[in-house]
Amino acid sequence: MSENFPSVNSTFSSALAHSDANQDILATIVEAALDRKGDDLVALRMADVSYLADYFVLVTGFSRVQVRAISQAIQDQVEQKWQRRPLRIEGQAEANWILLDYGDAIVHILMPKEREFYNLEAFWGHAERVNLPQNQDG
Repeated sequence: MSENFPSVNSTFSSALAHSDANQDILATIVEAALDRKGDDLVALRMADVSYLADYFVLVTGFSRVQVRAISQAIQDQVEQKWQRRPLRIEGQAEANWILLDYGDAIVHILMPKEREFYNLEAFWGHAERVNLPQNQDG
Protein backbone atom coordinates (compact mmCIF):
# COMPACT_ATOMS: atom_id res chain seq x y z
CA MET A 1 0.00 0.00 0.00
CA SER A 2 1.14 3.54 -0.54
CA GLU A 3 1.39 4.05 3.24
CA ASN A 4 4.44 1.77 3.17
CA PHE A 5 6.15 4.02 0.64
CA PRO A 6 5.60 7.63 1.71
CA SER A 7 8.77 8.79 -0.01
CA VAL A 8 8.31 7.37 -3.52
CA ASN A 9 8.85 10.82 -5.06
CA SER A 10 11.88 11.54 -2.87
CA THR A 11 13.34 8.17 -3.90
CA PHE A 12 13.00 9.19 -7.52
CA SER A 13 14.43 12.66 -7.01
CA SER A 14 17.69 11.06 -5.87
CA ALA A 15 17.54 8.08 -8.25
CA LEU A 16 16.90 10.33 -11.22
CA ALA A 17 19.44 13.00 -10.37
CA HIS A 18 19.17 14.64 -13.77
CA SER A 19 15.92 16.59 -13.66
CA ASP A 20 13.99 14.39 -16.03
CA ALA A 21 10.54 15.61 -17.07
CA ASN A 22 9.32 12.00 -16.97
CA GLN A 23 10.27 11.20 -13.38
CA ASP A 24 6.85 12.22 -12.03
CA ILE A 25 4.94 9.89 -14.33
CA LEU A 26 7.46 7.14 -13.57
CA ALA A 27 6.92 7.65 -9.83
CA THR A 28 3.14 7.48 -10.36
CA ILE A 29 3.46 4.24 -12.33
CA VAL A 30 5.60 2.64 -9.63
CA GLU A 31 3.35 3.83 -6.82
CA ALA A 32 0.25 2.44 -8.56
CA ALA A 33 1.95 -0.92 -9.19
CA LEU A 34 3.02 -1.15 -5.55
CA ASP A 35 -0.50 -0.25 -4.40
CA ARG A 36 -1.72 -3.39 -6.18
CA LYS A 37 1.11 -5.52 -4.77
CA GLY A 38 3.11 -5.66 -7.99
CA ASP A 39 6.37 -7.50 -7.40
CA ASP A 40 9.95 -7.34 -8.66
CA LEU A 41 9.64 -3.84 -10.11
CA VAL A 42 12.43 -2.84 -12.47
CA ALA A 43 12.77 0.45 -14.35
CA LEU A 44 15.25 0.74 -17.18
CA ARG A 45 16.41 4.10 -18.52
CA MET A 46 16.07 3.46 -22.26
CA ALA A 47 16.74 6.91 -23.71
CA ASP A 48 20.41 6.18 -24.44
CA VAL A 49 19.87 2.70 -25.92
CA SER A 50 16.57 2.85 -27.80
CA TYR A 51 14.23 5.29 -29.49
CA LEU A 52 11.18 3.34 -28.23
CA ALA A 53 10.81 5.15 -24.90
CA ASP A 54 12.74 6.95 -22.18
CA TYR A 55 11.81 4.24 -19.64
CA PHE A 56 10.65 0.65 -19.51
CA VAL A 57 8.94 -0.43 -16.30
CA LEU A 58 8.65 -4.17 -15.61
CA VAL A 59 6.25 -5.51 -12.98
CA THR A 60 5.26 -9.04 -11.99
CA GLY A 61 1.69 -9.99 -11.11
CA PHE A 62 0.89 -13.46 -9.79
CA SER A 63 -2.55 -13.96 -11.35
CA ARG A 64 -4.39 -12.63 -14.37
CA VAL A 65 -6.70 -10.77 -12.01
CA GLN A 66 -3.71 -9.10 -10.33
CA VAL A 67 -2.07 -8.26 -13.68
CA ARG A 68 -5.30 -6.56 -14.79
CA ALA A 69 -5.64 -4.78 -11.42
CA ILE A 70 -2.08 -3.43 -11.65
CA SER A 71 -2.75 -2.25 -15.21
CA GLN A 72 -6.00 -0.54 -14.22
CA ALA A 73 -4.43 1.11 -11.16
CA ILE A 74 -1.62 2.53 -13.29
CA GLN A 75 -4.06 3.82 -15.91
CA ASP A 76 -6.33 5.37 -13.27
CA GLN A 77 -3.55 7.09 -11.31
CA VAL A 78 -1.69 8.40 -14.37
CA GLU A 79 -4.92 9.77 -15.82
CA GLN A 80 -5.94 11.31 -12.48
CA LYS A 81 -2.56 12.93 -11.74
CA TRP A 82 -1.27 13.74 -15.23
CA GLN A 83 -4.37 13.65 -17.48
CA ARG A 84 -2.66 11.08 -19.71
CA ARG A 85 -3.96 7.85 -21.16
CA PRO A 86 -1.84 5.15 -22.77
CA LEU A 87 -1.24 5.63 -26.48
CA ARG A 88 -1.67 1.88 -26.85
CA ILE A 89 -2.67 -1.03 -24.62
CA GLU A 90 -1.88 -4.64 -25.53
CA GLY A 91 -2.71 -7.96 -23.86
CA GLN A 92 -5.63 -6.99 -21.63
CA ALA A 93 -7.83 -9.89 -22.76
CA GLU A 94 -5.23 -12.59 -22.04
CA ALA A 95 -3.60 -10.75 -19.11
CA ASN A 96 -0.42 -12.84 -19.19
CA TRP A 97 1.47 -9.74 -20.30
CA ILE A 98 -0.15 -6.32 -20.47
CA LEU A 99 1.74 -3.51 -22.14
CA LEU A 100 0.85 0.14 -21.50
CA ASP A 101 2.56 2.54 -23.91
CA TYR A 102 2.69 6.11 -22.62
CA GLY A 103 5.20 7.16 -25.28
CA ASP A 104 7.98 8.20 -22.92
CA ALA A 105 7.36 5.24 -20.59
CA ILE A 106 6.34 1.72 -21.57
CA VAL A 107 4.99 -0.49 -18.79
CA HIS A 108 5.20 -4.29 -19.00
CA ILE A 109 3.06 -6.16 -16.45
CA LEU A 110 3.81 -9.86 -16.70
CA MET A 111 2.97 -13.17 -15.07
CA PRO A 112 6.07 -14.93 -13.65
CA LYS A 113 6.28 -17.51 -16.46
CA GLU A 114 6.20 -14.82 -19.17
CA ARG A 115 8.64 -12.62 -17.29
CA GLU A 116 11.12 -15.48 -17.00
CA PHE A 117 10.65 -16.64 -20.60
CA TYR A 118 11.00 -13.24 -22.29
CA ASN A 119 13.62 -11.98 -19.82
CA LEU A 120 13.40 -8.36 -20.94
CA GLU A 121 15.92 -7.30 -18.30
CA ALA A 122 18.59 -9.43 -20.02
CA PHE A 123 17.50 -8.40 -23.51
CA TRP A 124 17.86 -4.74 -22.53
CA GLY A 125 20.76 -5.46 -20.15
CA HIS A 126 22.80 -2.54 -21.49
CA ALA A 127 20.14 -0.09 -20.27
CA GLU A 128 20.74 1.65 -16.95
CA ARG A 129 18.58 0.42 -14.06
CA VAL A 130 16.76 3.00 -11.97
CA ASN A 131 16.64 2.33 -8.22
CA LEU A 132 13.03 1.73 -7.16
CA PRO A 133 11.24 1.03 -3.90
CA GLN A 134 10.00 -2.56 -3.67
CA ASN A 135 6.84 -3.99 -2.16
CA GLN A 136 7.26 -5.17 1.41
CA ASP A 137 5.10 -7.85 2.98
CA GLY A 138 3.54 -7.23 6.32
